[in-house]
This record gives sequence, C-alpha cells and structure tokens, in this order.
Amino acid sequence: MNLYPLKFRPILKERLWGGTKLKDVLSKEITSDITGESWELSAVPGDVSVVMNGELAGTSLQELINSRSEELLGKSVVQRFGKEFPILIKFIDAKQDLSIQLHPNNQLAKERHNSLGKTEMWYIMDADKDANLIIGFNKDVTKEEYANSLEKDTLLDLLNYEQVKEGDTFFINTGKIHAIGAGVLLAEIQQTSDITYRVFDFNRKDKAGNPRELHTDMALDAIDYDKKDDFKIAYSKAVNTIGQMVDCPYFKTNYIDLTKDLEQDVSQRDSFTIYMCIGGAVSIENDFGSASIQKGETLLVSANSNRIHLKTTRAKLLEVTI
Repeated sequence: MNLYPLKFRPILKERLWGGTKLKDVLSKEITSDITGESWELSAVPGDVSVVMNGELAGTSLQELINSRSEELLGKSVVQRFGKEFPILIKFIDAKQDLSIQLHPNNQLAKERHNSLGKTEMWYIMDADKDANLIIGFNKDVTKEEYANSLEKDTLLDLLNYEQVKEGDTFFINTGKIHAIGAGVLLAEIQQTSDITYRVFDFNRKDKAGNPRELHTDMALDAIDYDKKDDFKIAYSKAVNTIGQMVDCPYFKTNYIDLTKDLEQDVSQRDSFTIYMCIGGAVSIENDFGSASIQKGETLLVSANSNRIHLKTTRAKLLEVTI
C-alpha cells in the first residue's frame, strides 16, 4: 500500500492550565474547558498517533514505522534513531501560566530516564494583549543563588520575560528554564521526550487538592545558569519562498507563506516531512496521493516521496524534517 500524505487523529490532553483556544482558534473538537494540548504527531508510548485518512486509517504511527521504517522515515533517520519516531508535534493552549520548568539534555535524560533530551521550538499562533513567555534568566546566576531563590520564594525575580505576538518564534535548548504564559497559543516542535523538571508552579494544587510535584533536586544539575539571548529566532517571511527558521541536530524547520502553488523536488531529502498548517488551507500531494489540511492541522509526508506539491491560494506552514 502506497504512503500517501498521512493525517493523524489529534490526541487531546486536559491540563490544569488549559483553555478553549484549541477549539476557538484551531477548530479542534473539544468539549473540555481545560484542554491544554493537542498532540498532533506522537510515538510516545501510551500516546501513539493513529492515521485518520485513506486506506491506512486505523493504523498507528508505530505500526507503520515497524513495518516500513525506511520508506516512511528515511534511511539516514533509521540509522540514527532506529524504529523510534524522533519528533513530537503539539499545539498548546495556556489559559493560565504553565509551571516554570526545564528539560534535561540527552546525556542526563539517558542516564536518569533512558530517554532522549528535549530540545524544542515554539511558534506563537495567538497571544492575548501583554501575554508573555519566561525564557532563561535575566542575569548570570550561580547554582547557589538559584537554590536560595527557591528557599526565599524569589525565583520570579531572576527570570527573563518576553512579551509575544503572533509569528514570534523561539528555540529552547535543553537546560534553559522556561514557561509559557497565560493567553498564549503556540505550535511546539520537540524531540520525542516527555521528561520535564518542574521547579515552581505558583503554589497551585491538582484536581485532588494536592500540591503538584516539583523536581527541584533533579533540576539543579540540569539547569543552564548563564544568561543567554540566543533564543528568539529571526526568519524571512517573504511570500512564496521557503524561509529557514531552525537547523539543529534534532530537527529542521522552515516557514512557508504561500499565495500560489509550490512544488518541491525532495528526492534527495532522505527524511520524512511534517507540515503544520498555521494559517489558511492547503492540499498536499506526493507521488502516491494527496490530502488537505487547514489551520490547526498537521500532515506527514513519507521519505520515499520524490516530490511534494503544495496547492493553495493562501496558506502558512511550518515544514519540519530531520
């Protein structure tokens, strides 16, 4: 069976801090008022995406990888990651502030959790007036200063706040302390990992009335304490071209703003291609078929495609490869 462009059923996650923008802005079919995440493409155990279009409907992403790994992922991707899907794709709606957190690097994640680290990027889809993100520290901080701020409940005074608007894009290295602020809807592209060290949660309680678990001790050796201003991404927004946003060891992301069709020769790419539609609508065709997505939807094109034809009169896309 040919690997036509594949759409997957979103995996919706209720979160204490979630809201309704996944429905109101991205047209997701949600009934809860605290839906915080839509996992668009995932092979995380227990949360594996399932195909929803065409003859392969009902087949899980992991089943496809197990049976057709090189066709789907690409030879070079299989050589690096085996039969593990290396990317996790989400839309996130923060009605309230998320916890202040960070993610360990590959080495720590492997030693402690037998997992990959979690390098990630964010594209702001929608932001309320004065909405912000926390990214890193506002000065160089020592481990002792940081630990002391937790004891004295003054951590917020050490953090860097970034006011955001639609289109702003950020790259979050492992070890960088961060949080998504209230009123932000974003697209997230990350390594396949669900390892998070939560260090402060505004003293909130979970549904059962218990304080949420913190990981302050584990975080001490995982944090990057230096002030760095390398997280905001500048990229070309020129229409009908492909603008590079991120090129890191774990994924590559391009910005594509189209007012007409675009055809790409991808015969030498040797990687799957993910499209997240962040505006408008587009029909995506490869050698084996086609499928359409609109704002808030995601699609996977197999690595054995020689060409990808994007057909639209207006669409904005994030294009993700390895």
